[in-house]
Amino acid sequence: MEAFDRLRMRCPRLGGEVTLSYCECEAGELPCWRILHCWQAFLPIDRYLRWKLTQEQWDRCFSQAPKTKVTSLLELVEAARSQGEKDV
Repeated sequence: MEAFDRLRMRCPRLGGEVTLSYCECEAGELPCWRILHCWQAFLPIDRYLRWKLTQEQWDRCFSQAPKTKVTSLLELVEAARSQGEKDV
């Protein structure tokens, strides 16, 4: 399965090339919510993730609606603002 971790593709969210291993931890301990859609043409990603994730992790990642782009951007801005305050 380590061979899967080195696979690369263009990320539609970031606009650049990423590895599968990046997509697996993009959301901290959870994979990116788009991983199933993005990687399905390259490998049996649902089967691979069901093998790798616990049922709880699977449900937390794929059973809830994804955040809107605006919500994600606002969270990123707030995180950057908080980090900037810590650096001062």
